[in-house]
Amino acid sequence: MKYLSLFIFSVAVIVASCGKGDSPGNNNVAPTNLTVNAIVSTDNSGNVSFTAAATNAVTYDYDYGNGVFQTVASGIVTYRYPASGTYTVNVIAKSASGQTISKSIQVTVTVALSLLWSDEFDTPGSPDPARWGYDLGAGGWGNAELQYYTNRTDNAIISNGTLKIIAKAENFSGSAYTSARLLSKDKFSFKYGKVEARAKLPAGIGTWPAIWMLGNNINTVGWPACGEIDIMEHKGSQLNKIYGTVHHPGHSGGNADGGTVTIPNVTTEFHKYAVEWSATTIKFSVDDVVFYTFANVSTLPFNQNFFIILNVAMGGTFGGPVDPGFTSAAMEIDYIRVYQ
Repeated sequence: MKYLSLFIFSVAVIVASCGKGDSPGNNNVAPTNLTVNAIVSTDNSGNVSFTAAATNAVTYDYDYGNGVFQTVASGIVTYRYPASGTYTVNVIAKSASGQTISKSIQVTVTVALSLLWSDEFDTPGSPDPARWGYDLGAGGWGNAELQYYTNRTDNAIISNGTLKIIAKAENFSGSAYTSARLLSKDKFSFKYGKVEARAKLPAGIGTWPAIWMLGNNINTVGWPACGEIDIMEHKGSQLNKIYGTVHHPGHSGGNADGGTVTIPNVTTEFHKYAVEWSATTIKFSVDDVVFYTFANVSTLPFNQNFFIILNVAMGGTFGGPVDPGFTSAAMEIDYIRVYQ
């Protein structure tokens, strides 16, 4: 009996030693040997084929580096990037028990853009009401501007293939100047892409032309929480100096983020003013030369739909004093195009 008892005790010890922490079928192990490979499509479609593999992994969490996340059970997935750029892709492999291992790689993607929306300003008369509305009134909504914005063809008209936004020295509803401010709000908005406008700017000290964008949620969150992207601004008092700027909480008004470039003949010749906007960058350019790049991240308001604004202001906090001899000047826009 002593031998039988000893045998039973030994079996019990062996069974106990095979606790669930070491059993062959146990899943409580961390993934190892994670590999991540990427094949970038050569057709400029933005497609990238990813393959992730790891020992003991059951799912793979992809962070594509542009604010988009996806869980892929097999680890094999094709993702289409909407914009060109270099992206840091992070993959987290998970075991059945939730233990993880991660790895990051970089991919550089070229995306051929296609035209999403445009106005070529080829039809004479008032701007197309299907594309443009108007902001009306005085004061410039906090900028202490001197003009009264109207919807008259005296201040905004298409002729000879260009839109002309005309600022005039005239008494109108208590203001000493008139002009126009067109906007695509509630008619067209978009998220990410390239905006390009070919324009000739007004001459005269005190003029303040702008081609810019605001976030669609401005009515609910206000400014600057909605975000603002100024594709082009110009002061008549600083001839040929072009401003590209973004406004957002903590960085607005005189504390905004931006850059400048000086180019010749902005009031006598047409130039291309553009912004290329993605989840990672906002790039400002004139005549296809980038002069300022802003780093976009998911916590900023530049990851939602924006609408377009075209206007010429007079004076104000940015435009400064107006030349007493000013009579009228126009910003001429040959076209504005949005690509994605």
